Amino acid sequence: MAIKNDVIVAIATAPGPSGVGVVRLSGFSLHSFVQHILQIESLSPRKAELCWFYDIHREPVDRGLALWFSAPHSYTGEEVLELHSHGSMVVLSALVATCQSLGARLAEPGEFTQRAFFNGKLDLTQAEAVIDLIHADSQASAKGAIRSLSGVFSRKVQEIRNSLIELRMFVEGSIDFSDEGYDFLASIPKQLTQTFIADQLIQLIKEAQDTLVFNQGRQVVLIGAPNVGKSSILNALSQEDLAIVTDIPGTTRDSIKHQIIIQGISFHVIDTAGLRETSDVVEKVGIEKTWQAIEKADMALVVFDIQQGLTEADQQLINKLPSSLPIIKVANKVDLIHFNEKSPIDEWVTVSAKTGSGFDTLKNKLIELSGTKVNFVPPFLARERHIAELENCLKHVALSEQVVEIEFIAEELRLAQQALNAVTGEFTADDLLGEVFSKFCIGK
Repeated sequence: MAIKNDVIVAIATAPGPSGVGVVRLSGFSLHSFVQHILQIESLSPRKAELCWFYDIHREPVDRGLALWFSAPHSYTGEEVLELHSHGSMVVLSALVATCQSLGARLAEPGEFTQRAFFNGKLDLTQAEAVIDLIHADSQASAKGAIRSLSGVFSRKVQEIRNSLIELRMFVEGSIDFSDEGYDFLASIPKQLTQTFIADQLIQLIKEAQDTLVFNQGRQVVLIGAPNVGKSSILNALSQEDLAIVTDIPGTTRDSIKHQIIIQGISFHVIDTAGLRETSDVVEKVGIEKTWQAIEKADMALVVFDIQQGLTEADQQLINKLPSSLPIIKVANKVDLIHFNEKSPIDEWVTVSAKTGSGFDTLKNKLIELSGTKVNFVPPFLARERHIAELENCLKHVALSEQVVEIEFIAEELRLAQQALNAVTGEFTADDLLGEVFSKFCIGK
């Protein structure tokens, strides 16, 4: 994926009326834009200057602040001009149109950050941290993202990569100078052995896996028979009237998904159609979607009516669930019974969607099953692709210990290093770069 050398422009702030809006340009030879739009010869780098902004016909559009960043001391590594105007979409669009008339083109999603990557301002993990920070839904995930952006994760990967490079030097040296009788493998330091590097990889993989919950959250599915209060529980967890609640069984026909944050952890709670035998065509479709949601879930809340207890049908449903799926048995409608009438079993979480009783216990149970410590702040944020490449690297390091021929050892170590290079983007397929940057908003 070759980087383009033309000038790009985009509105860098969210659409809609606001106090301030920003139009950003990046490229080289932006002085003509400064001279035409601002009607001045030049700007001082990194100094906000109050200016009039003019359109292509030299008519004033707005008055605001102009910021100039010289290459390579900018976000993209190129010359960057930012125009801070009033946040009117009419004004912002007029400024963009003027820039286009002067030769700029509209930026593609993520193209500013993409240029920062190609110009060596960020590696790929840092570029991904930018979008993670933009979409952070809790203080914990924001802190993890900013640590990745500052290079914490990249440095951990680089340390292992440097060890692999040094180990490869010993191996390649033994191959190149085998005729002279040199055996460099006999003098490899302990910290460069495959065993030591594998231990470092295992530790980093564990750390990365622990951060996934902050990056993508946990999928929680609400399941149970009709009319046991699943929709009411979703409404109580979210503190919003998201789902229709009636006494009529089978009200929920489609899955309703809502995100809730509990102690910094994101949970995507999905209310599903009640599971039962039915001849209703629409309800059958809803039940099929319920099972699809169960397949993708990280945990399940099995809801039942405490007045009925855990019925045989409920137990049969539990038996059908994947054995690896963690479940919480939620006994709802505790407000309708007296505790001396029925003693809840210890493994149940008893709640009342009507009064809110028991929901603190339920939330604590969700945190417990998420595998995350309370108030834990991730050291960085990782993605599934990072973990996959780290595991790929570990596989090749392990294989390098199993083979005997030194040429095969060298090849496995080369593949191990290549996997680490893919984490930070030093060796990355174009299609992966396209996928990463396409998820950005335009203007970033």
